[in-house]
Amino acid sequence: MKKLSMNDIENKGLEQEIPFDIEVDVLYELMYKVLDDGTIRSRIVKFKLQKLIESKNPYKRLFAINKIISNGKGIDVIPSSINELEVLEETSKILANVVAKRYVQNKIEKDVEHHLNEKQDKYIDEIRLGIIKKQKGCENAKTLKKYAELEVLDSKKLTKSVMAMLRPESFSEIVGQERAIKSLISKMACPYPQHILLYGPPGVGKTSAARLALEEAKKLSYTPYDNEAKFVEVDGTTLRWDPREIANPLLGSVHDPIYQGSKRDLAETGIPEPKPGLVTEAHGGVLFIDEIGELDTILQNKILKVLEDKRVEFSSSYYDPDDDQTPKYIKYLFENGAPADFVLIGATTKDPSEINPALRSRCTEVYFEPLSQKDIEKIVINAAEKLEVKLEDGVAREISRYTIEGRKAVNILADVYGYSLYSDKERKEIVLTLKDLQEVVSISRLKPYEQLNSNKDKEVGQVYGLGVAGYLGSTLEIEAAVFEAKEKGTGAVRFNETAGSMAKDSVFNAASVIRKITNKDIKDYDIHVNVVGGGNIDGPSAGAAITVCIISALLDKPLRQDVAITGEISLRGKVKPVGGIFEKVYGARRKGIKTIVVPKDNENEVPIGLEDIEVKIVDTIDELMKIVF
Repeated sequence: MKKLSMNDIENKGLEQEIPFDIEVDVLYELMYKVLDDGTIRSRIVKFKLQKLIESKNPYKRLFAINKIISNGKGIDVIPSSINELEVLEETSKILANVVAKRYVQNKIEKDVEHHLNEKQDKYIDEIRLGIIKKQKGCENAKTLKKYAELEVLDSKKLTKSVMAMLRPESFSEIVGQERAIKSLISKMACPYPQHILLYGPPGVGKTSAARLALEEAKKLSYTPYDNEAKFVEVDGTTLRWDPREIANPLLGSVHDPIYQGSKRDLAETGIPEPKPGLVTEAHGGVLFIDEIGELDTILQNKILKVLEDKRVEFSSSYYDPDDDQTPKYIKYLFENGAPADFVLIGATTKDPSEINPALRSRCTEVYFEPLSQKDIEKIVINAAEKLEVKLEDGVAREISRYTIEGRKAVNILADVYGYSLYSDKERKEIVLTLKDLQEVVSISRLKPYEQLNSNKDKEVGQVYGLGVAGYLGSTLEIEAAVFEAKEKGTGAVRFNETAGSMAKDSVFNAASVIRKITNKDIKDYDIHVNVVGGGNIDGPSAGAAITVCIISALLDKPLRQDVAITGEISLRGKVKPVGGIFEKVYGARRKGIKTIVVPKDNENEVPIGLEDIEVKIVDTIDELMKIVF
């Protein structure tokens, strides 16, 4: 059979009806133009159309063409003269769809090819630019000049600060805290270390003790710390809660690609990046939070969650777990969180009652003791040895009069050291003298922390009570003056306003006791009770001292001035227990008191091993009077 081309058909003008066999031939020709030879051959074999496609019967050929162009989805039986036009039209539509699809595919392929060519050119340009930058370098005259300036600045080094140089390097250098240190190590150096809260006044060595305790625990085989365990230190006063979650150096935060400047490669793909915080840095070691009582309340609650879970969770609306472009470490942090298994050590100068109860319940507690004058002297002497200077006799003791903090004592010594060097530049051997110290004391307006003002053994109407503020005990100088009232029963009691309402109540409680002991009614006298210096008495602990002070003035009997008293007075003359005994004892030692009197019910709270002070226990006002008169 002669095959007709499209031109042959067009030349005939198609004015008359085209014979059926010619239309089949046209479809055959178009099939070979639309489909490639390989596709046609494979479908002929696949559907077993070899005899049909080569047949001279146009119906069989149409059946084969239909099967080939529809990929086997066309008609199922060979057409006949009855439905030949219907099959012919259906086959034409299928072929038209194939042509349209091929046209769209070709157009898309051209667009893709064009786009790839553009990207390829851009990519080649970037590579070319990168090579040029590498060859040329990232530096220019301005950047090199700034770098040189930084190098010059960095080459200038001051000696490290006195506090850094004199920081304790062993437990023996932490003076006056032997019991606290032993307690701290026992809680850390075990297979199951506990979270710890350190209480105590400032400048007594809490931070240094915690740092050294970790180093000591790392030496023991049965502790969980390895050689790489870190001591991460942070100040609670500098950490603040950010409700926007943009920055959280303690717990960590998520750097979103748009608002928080993620890395360039992550920002371009819209991937957020978690940034672990200090709790993760301290993983496997110690997180030390100084002044933990000042830590933001919300942060305290959040760190409690971390202590329970031992992990920090991250979340971001930008994170897509199905994004194949997300790095593994980011997926890990979002899905598993960051590890945060550490020992928390918090230090505070606040009273335990001011610390979050939930935090306290998860921690064991260690109390550091106030420093005595002898402790301060030893700290000064140790610091002088490190500075390689000599001290004139009495310098260390004199410095101990002006502070109760080891840190402050070292600062005073450093001031005297600098003043001495400047005053005598030719001096070969550095000796810090009392004269140098007095000059520094005068310049710095330092005042003795506490001192005995009376040189007398006994005084009428004057006694020392004991008070406490935080972890610092102090002595209260109480005095009383008694005068007969102009008329019996018209006497009045005056008390300085700054002492507080509890102290006034103590005076009135003492009235019945005084009447019982002296057989005198205080309503017949004008009585003035004063706390020298305007000290505030928070609580009834000065009751016993006020009672004996008024009795002394009323009976004109002198009181010992080397005794300090604490205890509440009851209406029956009982000396009742009070708080802060430990701190009050240290306050009395600072004052130079030789004897203190405490209630019997407080006997177990008295520090053990006191050598420079005598503690007497009383149960009634009568027992107290035998000691003080």
